[in-house]
Amino acid sequence: KGRAAQMNAGASMAAGEILVFLHADSRLPPEAFSQMEAISSDPSYVAGAFDLGVDSRHPFIRFLCYTSSLRARVSRIPYGDQGIFTTRIYFQSVGGFASIPIMEDVELMKRIKKYNHKIAIIPNKVVSSARRWEEEGILHAWLRNHWVRFRYFLGASPEKLARHYPDTRKPAGTCHD
Repeated sequence: KGRAAQMNAGASMAAGEILVFLHADSRLPPEAFSQMEAISSDPSYVAGAFDLGVDSRHPFIRFLCYTSSLRARVSRIPYGDQGIFTTRIYFQSVGGFASIPIMEDVELMKRIKKYNHKIAIIPNKVVSSARRWEEEGILHAWLRNHWVRFRYFLGASPEKLARHYPDTRKPAGTCHD
């Protein structure tokens, strides 16, 4: 089962009215729930996300977080590592995540934007682990991420792009050091 299918299945089983899609190595800011409720009850927005944070003091990573958050504010296309949220009803009405191996978060946000629906970007940060950046090398990870997104926006198939973005998740039941 791909990530999109797993997230769609989770969304269909969730009991709440607001769905939050958050990377396993990320944590929401303390005020997140009240902010998500406020955005979700505002009829001018159909979805939202937060600014990006990474638990690193490295100056380049801090710069990347700043520019990523700025990019999301300008484009109104946040990525999955920003803690995307929407209501269950809206998520179902747009068909959920597309069944693609990578960029399913971006595809959903682009689809929402294509419908001229508004996505809020909350200035508080979702903070993700720096582990992948540190293991792969900051410059390598940054270049790869931009290359994959650039090719996606030019029309490259998500199946081809997935080959350039290794899945580093551990199988269920394994321990992380």
